[in-house]
Amino acid sequence: MTDPAERDAAEEASAFSHPAVAPDASAAYGDHPDQVIDFYAPRGDRAGAPLVVLLHGGAWRAPYDRMHFTPLADFLARRGFAVANVEYRRGSLLPQQGGDGPVAGRWPDTFDDVAAALDALPVLVRDAVPQADPRRTVLAGHSAGGHLALWAAARHVLPPGSPWRTPGPAALRGVVALAPIADFATAVELGVCSGAVLQLLGGEGELRSRGPHADPAALLPTGIATAVVQGRDDIVVPQAVAEAYVDAAAKAGEMVGLTLLEGVGHFPLIDPAADACAVVAEEIAQLAY
Repeated sequence: MTDPAERDAAEEASAFSHPAVAPDASAAYGDHPDQVIDFYAPRGDRAGAPLVVLLHGGAWRAPYDRMHFTPLADFLARRGFAVANVEYRRGSLLPQQGGDGPVAGRWPDTFDDVAAALDALPVLVRDAVPQADPRRTVLAGHSAGGHLALWAAARHVLPPGSPWRTPGPAALRGVVALAPIADFATAVELGVCSGAVLQLLGGEGELRSRGPHADPAALLPTGIATAVVQGRDDIVVPQAVAEAYVDAAAKAGEMVGLTLLEGVGHFPLIDPAADACAVVAEEIAQLAY
């Protein structure tokens, strides 16, 4: 298969073909139905397992929820990790005025939720997955979720006055961002996900004022070990977006690992049937242990 669109469609179909896997426990971190975290215990009831916190993608849009991430959660649990699969509020199901698809994200709700979920996690995980070792926590996210993972790890460097700013860095072993929407300027220039970045921020007029509070490339250095995994054949979030983030990190004096996978598009990174998913698990393990 040589046509990029056909290959991408086939990869997406494979990634979404797996049945949803029910969690071992769930816990709410707020009152909204989307403010929930599903937990997967490490298979074999392994004590002291690293905790992987997953943030799903889907362009911050409502049709894509955490269910498509449950096969990945199960895949990681079978490899000995405790897993927390985070849901958060996303964009409206109704298209924006003059648009032809659902709106991406909610400002500030999407960010409120990710911050609240990460803040609540240390308490919730003790009851939900007692086998987990929170001292070995790795954040991992795909696409828009990759953006959120990078953002959540950078809350301590948010601009002063930000409601999400923390007094110090999160207790993380690291972040693994999978084809992340990690550099807003490049993503906007390339029209990634049909203008999802501008929708997330509330429109083009908000890019200047809200971008510094939301763009991972503007929140560097973080001092937290970070690895980016990217398919070279990704036409959804192209390689240039990841490279722009890595370059921004280097200019800020921080080294971000970049693993480029040949012959891989956007979706194999989260597809348990794909070899790329095993690479992702290894990247997580390298930071966790």
